[in-house]
Amino acid sequence: MFRACPIAERIYLDHAATTPIRPQALAALEEGWGLWANPSSPHAEGRKAKAALEDARARIAAALGWEGEIIFTSGASEAAQLALGSAQAGARLVAATEHDAILGAAPDAERLPMRSDGALDLEVLQEAIRRERPLVAVQQINSETGQRQDLVTIAAIVRQAGGVLLADCAQGAGKFALPDCDMAIISAHKFGGPVGIGALLVKDYALLKPSGGHERGYRRGTENLPAALAMAASLEACDTPYCDPAVLKAFEALAEDCRTMGGTWLADRLADPTPFIQAIAMPGMSGSAQLMRFDMAGIAVSQGSACSSGSLKRSHVLEAMQLEPDIADRTIRVSVGWSTTSAEVGRFCDVWRELAQRD
Repeated sequence: MFRACPIAERIYLDHAATTPIRPQALAALEEGWGLWANPSSPHAEGRKAKAALEDARARIAAALGWEGEIIFTSGASEAAQLALGSAQAGARLVAATEHDAILGAAPDAERLPMRSDGALDLEVLQEAIRRERPLVAVQQINSETGQRQDLVTIAAIVRQAGGVLLADCAQGAGKFALPDCDMAIISAHKFGGPVGIGALLVKDYALLKPSGGHERGYRRGTENLPAALAMAASLEACDTPYCDPAVLKAFEALAEDCRTMGGTWLADRLADPTPFIQAIAMPGMSGSAQLMRFDMAGIAVSQGSACSSGSLKRSHVLEAMQLEPDIADRTIRVSVGWSTTSAEVGRFCDVWRELAQRD
């Protein structure tokens, strides 16, 4: 039924994995390549590069409304390693639905259970946090389901216990306001910047043990100046709302059809779903089979986060939510971004219906 589609005609709906680079970011990258000196060098060329780097840092802080410090990293994974490995804190407590980058950075951390609606179990958190200055890591927006955690309440609980709150904002930055937290993780390629750069936002450097090197002694490796400029430009280009409301409205009719046809629209089960990521279970077809059919139809979607999409294991996120295994195995992720059009979402919806109504 479906034929291979030329790349130029394809529809990309996997923005939670990475989103296309914005033209403003591309222009900033080109500008940055002209500032080729090392920002840590004391000569005139180095000082010029340093000034541009600090300007990018200030612009990022202003765009995010962040009043603390910014440590540039190679991405969210390095930021997670830096935060969880260097924090001046005690026990590490990590929500069970966190991204693999967080879980991998703290393999011995205590995992905090989730409710079936995707929200962190706050009663368990209040019990578990009774430690000496614990570090609690919670994702702002889940990358597989779009669930938003109640970080206002979580922050209050953590602060009352004298703990430190780390928020993984890789999926939220550029789309939603940053939560009130002690540290936050951002990744440029999630909001239209280049791959290979992110940042750890820190309210106070005293939260971290210095390791020497660059970034005021908290991170080793020469700063990626062109990418820092591009990250600043991409954040400044983020609109409110993040994408055209018509793009999101195109999902509404499909959600109703999904329910009627025996599928599962996972947002119906979530405590606080966000619109840019949709997890959808089709009746009678595995997620892996759906990916192949959609790919043949010229549509790129995914089955969970990109770092684990090639694994044969069931999603740890859906397992932590106690989602029925049969539904979890039939769930795909559809995620939209700044460049998505309503026509693209409409085409996806048409193909989903065709597949779900097959004989």
